[in-house]
Amino acid sequence: MAYTVHQAKTHLSRLLKEAEAGKEVIVMRGNKPVAKIVAIDQPKVEKLPFRLIGAYRGLIHSDDSAFDPMTDEELVEYGFDSMLDGDLVPPPEAK
Repeated sequence: MAYTVHQAKTHLSRLLKEAEAGKEVIVMRGNKPVAKIVAIDQPKVEKLPFRLIGAYRGLIHSDDSAFDPMTDEELVEYGFDSMLDGDLVPPPEAK
């Protein structure tokens, strides 16, 4: 929509609302367009997704041995050899 300078001065708040609504607002001096009023995009606020506690209960499974202590060989293999107390101890024999 095009407005004269006088109309723009008189109805500035209405023109701003039109620009915020996404309409094209042109200010004209006589027959010559001199300005365009556009809305400034609001910065997008990143909203954290809704998280339901316990939503994955029953969907993720692990073997009970996943929480067993690591053997000395596993500690060395994964780079935790500094955590060893002494010499390597052979793994326990299966019964």
